[in-house]
Amino acid sequence: MSNLLRLALVDPNDSTRESLKATLLGLESVWLEAECSRYAFFQDVLKQTNPDVGFISMDGDPDQAVDLIESISRNNPNVTLLVASSSTDGSLILRTMRAGAKEFLTQPLKPEELAAALARIHRTRFGEGQSARGCKVITVTGATGGVGVTSMAVNLGCSLAADPDHSVVLLDLDLTLGDADVFLDTVPEYTLTDVSQNVARLDFTLLRRSLTKHASGLYLLPRPVALEDALLVTPDDLSRVIGLLKATFTHLIIDASKAYNALDMLALRLSDEALMVTQLDLPCLRNVVRLMVSFERTPGLKEKTRIIVNRAGQGGASISLRKAQETLGQEVYWQVPNDFRTMIEVRNNGVPLLEQAPKAAITQSISQLAGALCGRGEADSPSEIAGRNRSWLGLWGGKSKRTAEEPDAEPSQLGG
Repeated sequence: MSNLLRLALVDPNDSTRESLKATLLGLESVWLEAECSRYAFFQDVLKQTNPDVGFISMDGDPDQAVDLIESISRNNPNVTLLVASSSTDGSLILRTMRAGAKEFLTQPLKPEELAAALARIHRTRFGEGQSARGCKVITVTGATGGVGVTSMAVNLGCSLAADPDHSVVLLDLDLTLGDADVFLDTVPEYTLTDVSQNVARLDFTLLRRSLTKHASGLYLLPRPVALEDALLVTPDDLSRVIGLLKATFTHLIIDASKAYNALDMLALRLSDEALMVTQLDLPCLRNVVRLMVSFERTPGLKEKTRIIVNRAGQGGASISLRKAQETLGQEVYWQVPNDFRTMIEVRNNGVPLLEQAPKAAITQSISQLAGALCGRGEADSPSEIAGRNRSWLGLWGGKSKRTAEEPDAEPSQLGG
């Protein structure tokens, strides 16, 4: 991964040093270059390794630590100093910052605060346009049940995970009926409830151990096993879990429920992209209109919501792309072709599309969607989408070949 922060740390306390090492090793944006147990030797370590960041735990001897910070700032000005202390004494913090520290964190460290501090250091060192890694949060939701939200989330996650530069986790937020684990044929040991109830004690390494890793490289945090356990996950818990996942992975895919409850809306607010999966039929499009009106009440939510038409070209579809877009008042971002037989096989076998049917049009479409969401190519215009769908429809015998430009239901039927 480009622009990794190379870090050396000093902490005379063995237990806190080991804990800090475990946390840092779980961060993909940082390379732990060296560690040291004595303040007196740390400057020699810096000269030998020349890291980007020097992490100083001050609790061993605060006065000696401040002297060390001042000496490093004078003799190694290219090393950015990040310090941590269990003390919140204002005078100590002021002395530390005056000595040359750039970031001050309170121990015990919160992983998300450490990640945020390192992100600030990275932006300062490499510039705003060169993120150390960052995390793109994509929430996948639907206009109604049964439109393929989970299949979209799972296969999008697997497509993203196929890139060796990506680390991807899927969070199943359908806490009662979620089945992402079925799509991946896994039996998870831990669930969202387990993680949320212990989030205050987790570091990045323990978090990864709490996830289920699929052969595709995709990590999964599944929904609770017992229905009643869904009530144990609060918005505050979910916010902290998302914060930890964002600090640990390059991509977080959230498979939201269709209840649009407090947890779903929190996920949508915290996401960078929201994918609204729908079909070109009257009930779905009416729901999209209603949801978009509701999304206007949350600043920025409607603007980051992209319409994804699933099962495009299925026989008997009564609404055209053109009329659907007129009704919705916005363009469809992407269309995924209908391939019922392949999707049934994928679900029953518990394998992703990339494994079951890597050359299928539906697989290629979702892979291209993953690329577009990562900035590797833009979404096609409506006319290009329609043309692509016409070519897709020719792949399956017996399917309707009506195009997106044929006469259809009037837009007035879809409003309200």
